[in-house]
Amino acid sequence: MPSKVKKAVFPVAGMGTRFLPATKANPKEMLPIVDKPLIQYAVEEAVDAGCEQLIFVTSSSKRAIEDHFDKNYELESLLEEKGKNEILNIVQGILPKGVHCVYIRQAEALGLGHAVLCAAGVVGDEPFAVILADDLIDGGNNPCLKQMVETYENEGGSSVIGVESVGADETDKYGIVATTDLGNKIGRVDQIVEKPKPADAPSNLAVVGRYVLTPRIFELLRNIGKGAGGEIQLTDAIAQLLEYERVLAYEFDGIRYDCGDKLGYLKATVEYGLKHKGLGEDFRKYLQAFCVS
Repeated sequence: MPSKVKKAVFPVAGMGTRFLPATKANPKEMLPIVDKPLIQYAVEEAVDAGCEQLIFVTSSSKRAIEDHFDKNYELESLLEEKGKNEILNIVQGILPKGVHCVYIRQAEALGLGHAVLCAAGVVGDEPFAVILADDLIDGGNNPCLKQMVETYENEGGSSVIGVESVGADETDKYGIVATTDLGNKIGRVDQIVEKPKPADAPSNLAVVGRYVLTPRIFELLRNIGKGAGGEIQLTDAIAQLLEYERVLAYEFDGIRYDCGDKLGYLKATVEYGLKHKGLGEDFRKYLQAFCVS
């Protein structure tokens, strides 16, 4: 049996320039979708998949993320004093018992591959997940990472990358894979290319912000050198990983919202608002009235 995936890495050191000025003093991962920040959705997905150690690769401007997952004794005492027990339970439940956080500074912005490499000392010789909070994935009752961890276990411990089909004119925004179909939405990765032009793309299967990786990736990242954009690319290391072991592409069930993009963020806000237990119905009525006015 392959080792259990108990650790998840969250690369959260990016500057969030596409959302300036909102992200000038506030991390992009703390932007709310209705009443929870993006990073909390990502953490909940990791916990649902069985992860117990959450490793955040941060920068000096991301203290709000640390504060969000820390206890706030003053706030909790005030809520308890005022008898606001429902809200108190929500605040105290942000990080479940048995789950703990580690924070690592990425001193230089050298790309996703470098951010993942920063976590090597904490991950050690274990399989691990990588989640990009920008990619909010609604998997319903079966979260995306949980699907991928189950695929990793069922397939004997092979690395798994989450993929979805994109338009042929969008391949230059993603890592693109060519695969051999193995059935059940699983393909063996034969080739992976970082942001190819549409004419050069081997397919339209795009890698999104979910990975389950074996620890061999760290050795490759240490020696890969800088790639596109002068950064250490995780895609390049995965391309080398293919020479040593099988890597699988998994077409997950769920809807992905690119919340690093303003339109994608707005779509997620509206659709999560419509599903919200407390305000969904009122919000739906408002939108219906607004659209006919």
